[in-house]
Amino acid sequence: MNDSPIHDELDERAAALADQVISWRRQLHQHPELSNREVETAALIADRLRSLHLDEVRTGIAGHGVVGVLRGGQPGDKVIALRADIDALPVPDECGVDFASHVVDHQYPGGPFPVSHACGHDCHTAMLLGAASALAGVRDRLPGTVLFVFQPAEEGPPVDEKGGAREMLAQGVFADPVPTMAFGFHVTPFPKGYIGYRVGNQFGASCLVRITITGQQVHGSTPWMGIDPMPAVGAVLTGIGQLYRQVNAFEPITVSIGHIEDVGRFNIIGRTVTLWGTIRCAVEADMAEVQKRLGTLAEHTAQAYNTTATVDYLQDVPAVHNKKEWIDAGLPTFCRVAGVDRVVQTPATLGYDDVSEFVNRYGGLYVTLGVQDAELADNGMPVPAPGGRGLFMNHSPHFYADDDTLVTGVRLHAHVAVDHLTGALVPDLE
Repeated sequence: MNDSPIHDELDERAAALADQVISWRRQLHQHPELSNREVETAALIADRLRSLHLDEVRTGIAGHGVVGVLRGGQPGDKVIALRADIDALPVPDECGVDFASHVVDHQYPGGPFPVSHACGHDCHTAMLLGAASALAGVRDRLPGTVLFVFQPAEEGPPVDEKGGAREMLAQGVFADPVPTMAFGFHVTPFPKGYIGYRVGNQFGASCLVRITITGQQVHGSTPWMGIDPMPAVGAVLTGIGQLYRQVNAFEPITVSIGHIEDVGRFNIIGRTVTLWGTIRCAVEADMAEVQKRLGTLAEHTAQAYNTTATVDYLQDVPAVHNKKEWIDAGLPTFCRVAGVDRVVQTPATLGYDDVSEFVNRYGGLYVTLGVQDAELADNGMPVPAPGGRGLFMNHSPHFYADDDTLVTGVRLHAHVAVDHLTGALVPDLE
């Protein structure tokens, strides 16, 4: 866990880059772009990577994905893919900073939407740009290759579009060279500078669900002459709340409906109502059973109200799985970056991240980085720190991240990359 000269230099370079990384983060925060629309974000990333004189800068991957390729000056066969997601969310920005977003996207399907980096992807992008800068400065001493992967559409593209990590793979993003490790991390409402890890599923499995309930449209004054889908919708929503009791009482699952579309008017009983939501499972094997039971619930409930229901499962995302051997190999690096007392095991979460497409295929790690005014309670859960700004979960309009933590993220990427390329962070999978 002792620093080597290259680790010391990377830390010095990261510290020197701190103001620039903060500036990038704030610029990105003020100018967020939704999934599959990350045009200006991708341009900023590509311009910065080109300024580093990397061996290659690849653009236009799966829409607006960007990959920088840095080949080290020393012989080596390791290839590490460092990943950051770059898209924002249709969420208003109420985090209270002077660089808050005022962007509204009037063209996005289903919009207009307020747009903000309420999940922290602005931080992820800025920190990986900082790591690219630091690692480019020591390229002559690096064995192997570093891939800086800036992924679009992590939050999910519009349902009629392709995008995200799976589409990057489909377009051959890692055909040459092939990674020997994928790595990334996500900012969370944990104490600032804490690295959280979990053996097994760091994040759960997820899929997008669409339930369409169809009745018979009619004037609001004569409901008996049509079939109102609304009562069936209410019954389906009530039934969803009981699903968790029928699948797995010991591992978390949830079905959350986040958006409802009614094709009607105040004086018209509409023909269809569409429910949009997600299924989340801490144990990936539970997904098929949840989908089966949700389909049965929706179809039979609709039938009881003389309506029909169709259920579609879209954009499935596998769980992010950290193998114990990879965690064991990575812990010395994490402890060097954050300090032994700031590397902690985290509880299960129903959050998802399609970085799973990379980590599960090539091996590697995905962890979390705390960025808020928090402290840990005796049960290991974060609570607000006295005098701080409070805790706000990702996707909340009030989600915030402390700029001072960004340099830790730069160091984390850089140290993991060097340790893997030099053979210090390689799991014993025998």
